[in-house]
Amino acid sequence: MSALASAVVLASTRTQIADFLSALLTVYVILIIAYILLSLVQSAGLRIPYNTVTNGIQTFLRDAVEPYLGLFRRILPPLGPFDLSPIVGILVLEIVGQLVVNLVAG
Repeated sequence: MSALASAVVLASTRTQIADFLSALLTVYVILIIAYILLSLVQSAGLRIPYNTVTNGIQTFLRDAVEPYLGLFRRILPPLGPFDLSPIVGILVLEIVGQLVVNLVAG
């Protein structure tokens, strides 16, 4: 394999990895937003009690999102009933994620 051919393969692999990381970041941001919306629906009392599907979705979202948001809840002071950790978490995820994607893509 020539040097040019191996460089092309490496470049396409790096681009594919960067695209995969970007997709993962997008999915995680969507999970955070879904967790926020489900929490709002639950606090408004619109959730069906004892529904196994809703409880399963809520448990999955909580298990996937809470460890990450907990990092920011320890740092940010509470502002009454407002929880700013999802906003800060999404901002940090987007900034750091784009830096990593750009570094991988080259």
